[in-house]
Amino acid sequence: MTFSYDNVYINETSTITGPYEKNGPLNHYFDKSYDDLYFGAKTWEQAETKLIEESVDILLDKINKTKDLINVHIGGDLSNQISSTNYAASYFSIPFLGIYNACASSCESLIIASTLIEKGFVKNAICTSSSHNNAAEKQFRYPVEYGGPKRKTTTFTTTGCASAYLSYDKKGIKIESSTIGKVVDSGTSDVYHMGAVMSKAAADTIKKHLKDLKRDINYYDLVLTGDLGIYGKEILKEYMDIEYGIELNNYDDTACMIFDREKQPVYAGGSGVSCAPLVTYSYIFEKMKKGKYKKVLLVATGALMSPTNVNQKQTIPAIAHAVSLEAI
Repeated sequence: MTFSYDNVYINETSTITGPYEKNGPLNHYFDKSYDDLYFGAKTWEQAETKLIEESVDILLDKINKTKDLINVHIGGDLSNQISSTNYAASYFSIPFLGIYNACASSCESLIIASTLIEKGFVKNAICTSSSHNNAAEKQFRYPVEYGGPKRKTTTFTTTGCASAYLSYDKKGIKIESSTIGKVVDSGTSDVYHMGAVMSKAAADTIKKHLKDLKRDINYYDLVLTGDLGIYGKEILKEYMDIEYGIELNNYDDTACMIFDREKQPVYAGGSGVSCAPLVTYSYIFEKMKKGKYKKVLLVATGALMSPTNVNQKQTIPAIAHAVSLEAI
């Protein structure tokens, strides 16, 4: 399902990260970074809530608005019952839509907000996307204190929160169209190879987006996926070429951009709900505003699993949502 928009813009964004992202190649593009993973909180889950609260506070300062002027807050994270975002939402007391499509939640929130604004149901919206490395590792695998070895195909959950303010005011980056993806099961059950789990879903959504809008892949200056990592990135390129005859020459993956794999122990690259929007709202938007990219297709991917399903040896379904971004 694909939508086109005439009057939806990301007017402003904010990005806040943890220490690994701070020591990565994109550090100077972020608004704020911490030197540790607690951020002054008692637990990792509380630390993630603090990230969300600070990210939105920074965003509100940038747009010079108070929270009572925001029509709706849409957000999600990786914690059970998206609890980190729920606690932050109680702090802001803005009408709230909590969402979960794993790491595809960032694009899902933009699609929902854009549709509400385009149809005139709301005048503005704030979208938040957060994840915390240690909180996610504890929930989906095992606490990091165990020091268990991991395979080289494993991705490293990004710690951070990225927030965006959307409205019909014509400034910033335009959201031109979007495609809601379908759940795709590639038959993969390896929890340590999310790139293999999610690459087919990304391919399906990209193909659907191009078909619905009758576009060639070269319509975009850049196609940008989230969370596939170095191995999933190559799987997607090969799959698109063999299955659809589409060469992804103008393509990159945010998981391969946010960390320095030569200097940091991040395995196959980044992951997490915040990975794609942290890179996009900071580095990519800066390049779009300076004219390097005019049109960017952002495709956020998510592995729709739970520890219970994994322990039962079930395959892992995945989803991808796409948002077309244009510099104005």
